[in-house]
Amino acid sequence: MDFALNDDQRAIQDAARAFADAELAPHSAHWDEHKIFPVDTMRAAAEMGFCGIYTGEEHGGMALGRVEAAVIFEELSRGDVATAAFISIHNMATWMVDKFGSDDLRARYVPSLVSMQMIASYCLTEPGSGSDAASMRTSAKRDGDHWVLNGSKAFISGAGTSDVYVVMARTGGEGPKGVSTFVVEKDAPGLSFGAQEKKMGWNAQPTAIVQFDDCRIPAANLLGQEGDGFKYAMMGLDGGRLNIAACSLGGARLALETAQDYVKTRKQFGKPLAELQALQFKLADMATDLEAARLMVLRGAWALDTGHPEKTKWCAMAKRFATDACFQIADEALQLHGGYGYLKDYPLERIVRDLRVHRILEGTNEIMRVITAREMLRQ
Repeated sequence: MDFALNDDQRAIQDAARAFADAELAPHSAHWDEHKIFPVDTMRAAAEMGFCGIYTGEEHGGMALGRVEAAVIFEELSRGDVATAAFISIHNMATWMVDKFGSDDLRARYVPSLVSMQMIASYCLTEPGSGSDAASMRTSAKRDGDHWVLNGSKAFISGAGTSDVYVVMARTGGEGPKGVSTFVVEKDAPGLSFGAQEKKMGWNAQPTAIVQFDDCRIPAANLLGQEGDGFKYAMMGLDGGRLNIAACSLGGARLALETAQDYVKTRKQFGKPLAELQALQFKLADMATDLEAARLMVLRGAWALDTGHPEKTKWCAMAKRFATDACFQIADEALQLHGGYGYLKDYPLERIVRDLRVHRILEGTNEIMRVITAREMLRQ
């Protein structure tokens, strides 16, 4: 058992950290305040391979493992949580096209996705089906050489800007086996978008409803086999949960580092806050929880990379623990700053707002408990 990154992984970590420090961190507050979706910056990240991390090499991906992806997303999110999180979603959608698509679909879309000349969104959640994703109502019916989609998807990151939408829709009966997955382009007839949602955080990426009204797409845009779409969606989410957990690590790490610096210089009762044992204990607990969360994320990533039979459980456990722990770390860091932590002059309030949604998306943390318990009781 070796807990150290190897030389290649450390080089990848260094590259991601340098990119985050130079291209993300200096602009994070501005993007948040003005709700800017930094497409050019994400394309610069794509030039470094960060938009096709675990996509195969045939069409330009890096073909790295989930451990490397976790390392990259922690570093990127230390620069900007919302942008790193969107890049993680784009990676998930790109991987699904590359993993399950026909040769034609892969050749048509994957090169443009890994370069981020085309931006991808993942469309599973609906206004009436969130945690109960298998009860979705968006339908797809075959009509000659086309599929016709009707319904809507909610809370879709990138909606209205993304060029490609990986969409789960019902082609058969009730339940997960009646779901298929499709690739829908932005200019498909019958595709439209709702107004941009006004959110607590993640302001550096757009979020809206995706609406399908007799939306016609070529029959060839079916991803994989009809009826296997829910399985594909869940396989994508195993990795997506680790990605979003890794994004929580980066945000929490920045919050902890900011708090460490602050307590060394801020004086109360005639001495620096860092000399107060109660606050030393708090910092120690925050650091311990961050390290424990990182270890759980890396274990889940290892499980995916090795195809371990309990990989889904470990991914769910890592997502639940890391996103809860990291949000608490950020909140404690804000508390250590007192009133200053509540001001936009410091990054703490932005980190707290951005990390809060990680406990909801890619499956709520309550659903992570359901998955964990279900897998335990199968044994």
